[in-house]
Amino acid sequence: MIYNQILVRFGDLTLKGKNQKVFLKTLYKLFSQKMAGLNVDIDYLFDRIFIHLNDEDVNKVIERLNLVSGISSYSLVLKCSNDLEDIKIKSKELMDEVVKTKVTFKVNTRKRFKDYPMHSMDVTKAVSGYVLKNNQNLVVDVHNPEVELNIEIREDGAYLFNTHIRAMGGYPVGVAGKGLLMLSGGIDSPVAGYLAMKQGVEIECIHFESTPLTSIESAQKVVDLVKKLAKYAPNNKINVHMVPFKELHMALLDNVPESYNITIMRRMMYRIATKLAIKKDCLCLINGESVGQVASQTLGSINTINSVTNYPILRPLCTYDKIDIIELSKKIDCYDLSIKPFEDCCTVYVPKAPATAPKKHLAEKYEEAFDYEKMVDWCVENTNSITISKDSDLDFTFEGLEVREVIKTLKEQKRC
Repeated sequence: MIYNQILVRFGDLTLKGKNQKVFLKTLYKLFSQKMAGLNVDIDYLFDRIFIHLNDEDVNKVIERLNLVSGISSYSLVLKCSNDLEDIKIKSKELMDEVVKTKVTFKVNTRKRFKDYPMHSMDVTKAVSGYVLKNNQNLVVDVHNPEVELNIEIREDGAYLFNTHIRAMGGYPVGVAGKGLLMLSGGIDSPVAGYLAMKQGVEIECIHFESTPLTSIESAQKVVDLVKKLAKYAPNNKINVHMVPFKELHMALLDNVPESYNITIMRRMMYRIATKLAIKKDCLCLINGESVGQVASQTLGSINTINSVTNYPILRPLCTYDKIDIIELSKKIDCYDLSIKPFEDCCTVYVPKAPATAPKKHLAEKYEEAFDYEKMVDWCVENTNSITISKDSDLDFTFEGLEVREVIKTLKEQKRC
């Protein structure tokens, strides 16, 4: 490839006024972390970023760029001198790189170097005439071109580009504070975590594990999903809190009518998550609920379940169709993991006829059948916290052990 730079543009960050410096500081730090280890130089300007490739593989750089929230788009750039003849020759080479069949095109020139001796329109005419003459696949269309050749003339040279690639968008992770993601291991919750990070929310994850009622593989699946999400996180790491839910899970099965089992289970999870969020300085809870998708996600169910907490709850997927969620899951490389057939505590004992419009007073009545408050507090106190990186080799699948025993063993070995 002939490109020697990448031009990175900001999106909504430019609308932040007096707070823009805070957003940019967070973005620059995240950007540097994601580019670490690559042979590139980075220029941070007030309205954009230039990456000098230094012969680094452009595909590797693009792969990292697609992990950075807070940038709106980028373009592959060929930089040359300000000499008009050099601009013409390099423009022709750049168009030859992308134009393989007959297409329409136009040239746009912007002068950011006021003392440059030519007007922008004169550069446009000279370059478009030269390129048109030397590439038989090109036809001029100044109103609706298929390809635009952009020329930015700066004091240090001319920047040529004809691509405009959409990036992750949103805001840099961390600028909005921290939230606690209720991560089940299914398709929805990892996507919800990704979308929250995309909007600037740094995440920690909470998972309710019920080994040996549920398989150790279901907990391992969660670890593997977090590794996928960690690529987008600051320092490529995410904290995960494994809640030992087995005893509370069994108490629910023994004391709660089957139709209300999922409703009250979710109420317990929200109680635990709220206490843990406060403990970990998280400003909100996040989950993968989509309105009406399952019995626990009808508005009636959400209202009854929500009543146990006054903590803010973000539901990034609340209006998404399942097809849209699956597409996003595939985009972030979580789908194949999410569909592995290892059941978590929300799916292992699904009622035959779950309540779709559960009543708060009935839920409270059924909860009186056992001393859940002590069990909730025990779950919080005995939660095991680990840090998962994108390259983690953490393996829970030790035969015959529960998750908390595995974590204890690994911590003794200093592996997590």
